Amino acid sequence: MHVIQEALLGLSKKENLAQLSLREMARAIGMPKESPQKIKHHLLQLEKKNFLNINKAKGMMSRSVSGPAWAIGLLNKTSKLFSIPIIGTANAGPAEIFAEQNFQGFLRVSNRLVNRNKPEGLYAIRVSGFSMNLSSVNGKPIEDKDIVIVDSNDKAPSTGDVVLAIIDNKATIKKFIRDDKNEQIVLQAESSIDYEPIYIHANDDFSISGKVIGVIKKPLQE
Repeated sequence: MHVIQEALLGLSKKENLAQLSLREMARAIGMPKESPQKIKHHLLQLEKKNFLNINKAKGMMSRSVSGPAWAIGLLNKTSKLFSIPIIGTANAGPAEIFAEQNFQGFLRVSNRLVNRNKPEGLYAIRVSGFSMNLSSVNGKPIEDKDIVIVDSNDKAPSTGDVVLAIIDNKATIKKFIRDDKNEQIVLQAESSIDYEPIYIHANDDFSISGKVIGVIKKPLQE
């Protein structure tokens, strides 16, 4: 989350933002030289993400989520639905989309679909690309515009697992293969299109962000 959005969220715990001007907000968060337009932009982003609801005309503000709890998922203990944060898009083809944590809202999903009792450590990523459309996670292929559920607590995958990998600050979804004989890691596409594998050396700027544990299929169009 952007630093200005975090500051505005913190301010919303103490002040009614609906009763403050944009310049007053900038001063209150310690950024008096920041332009009102930029403050307004980040305020609108918070509203879009359902953190805040501001009615300037009535001078009323409501807060729907307090603080960064979305980062580890939310659980309504009286419900079987999880709220899992959607934090961006990953390319299932060549690693071309930056893996910045760009919070896009919540995915409301049944615990049965992710086969978990708690949502801690889970987040959702939108898929862009076709390089995993022959892969399967719990019997479901990973296709363009699907959403995958990633377990960020599982960063030690076994050969054959589908992972979200970060390469040079870019995200890609691939099959993980540990090639100890050749002292390398292979990120393998499984696609109806011919994609070259990605070969990772131990000294490369590379990490595993988590293991893909579920796929939420995009709705079929009429």
